[in-house]
Amino acid sequence: MSEPLLLVVEDDDNLARLLGYNLERAGYRYHVSRTGEEALDQLSRRSFDLVLLDLMLPGIDGFEVCRRVRENQMLRDLPIIMLTAKGEEIDKVLGFELGIDDYVVKPFSPRELSLRIRAVLKRDRRQRAALQEVLSSGPLEVDIARHQVTLDGKSLLLTLMEFKLLVALLKRRGQAQSREMLLSDVWDVDKSINTRTIDTHITRLREKLGDTGKMIKTVRGLGYKFEETDGDV
Repeated sequence: MSEPLLLVVEDDDNLARLLGYNLERAGYRYHVSRTGEEALDQLSRRSFDLVLLDLMLPGIDGFEVCRRVRENQMLRDLPIIMLTAKGEEIDKVLGFELGIDDYVVKPFSPRELSLRIRAVLKRDRRQRAALQEVLSSGPLEVDIARHQVTLDGKSLLLTLMEFKLLVALLKRRGQAQSREMLLSDVWDVDKSINTRTIDTHITRLREKLGDTGKMIKTVRGLGYKFEETDGDV
């Protein structure tokens, strides 16, 4: 089995060389793209295991690159770790909303980055192993491998975050899940980010599910759970 191939999207030559040196020492293969446009071109030509994506890029920035990757049927599950000097909460939230897997603020140690890469790749392998699972509840069916949700036999359009949230709730149906737990499982963010972010997505998910959305119960003072009974708890 060959070493994982990483795409490093970084316009700073010195940092790109430093990243490459440390990636090689950690046993990874890598390719460097200097711009967002170049990165998207490389992703269309080769198969990568993970992307290290700088936020501040000339032309297309890291957020836009991430958005386009997640909109691509072939790339939407590709792990992305965002590298940036920005540490504001709004940037973290936006990054996770777009579907990044982790967020590392510069400066960071090579060991920290290596551990984060390893953790994301390990999590990605576990997720791929579980992709054959199909979850269902009444008229609702979620095909994880195909990334499809059907309701009464009709396809339902969900955002990536709504899809992940629904899967998390269905996998632990009947169990109360705190907002912090859902943020950790679905967005993989630290608890410093406002957990009320989850409420907005629950509201949208309920609306899209119609009557089935009533199965997503509010657990007062805690969070939510998926249960096939009426009423909040």
